[in-house]
Amino acid sequence: MARLIRHEATGPQEVKPGEQSAWVCMCGLSQNYPFCDGSHKKARQEEPGKLYCYNRERTEVTEVKADQ
Repeated sequence: MARLIRHEATGPQEVKPGEQSAWVCMCGLSQNYPFCDGSHKKARQEEPGKLYCYNRERTEVTEVKADQ
């Protein structure tokens, strides 16, 4: 079953479990999830209030249909 998950963050979250920082993915695009791999850079140009889908490239979603 496929799921759509909304992530509104466009950057990572720093956590410091010890002396060194770790960066946790908050955008949902990382290939190394839950850790940041820099993929959030793709989300920098998103416009607030718009919905996007990422496959190989970013596509704006203009209509969402849910099967019931």
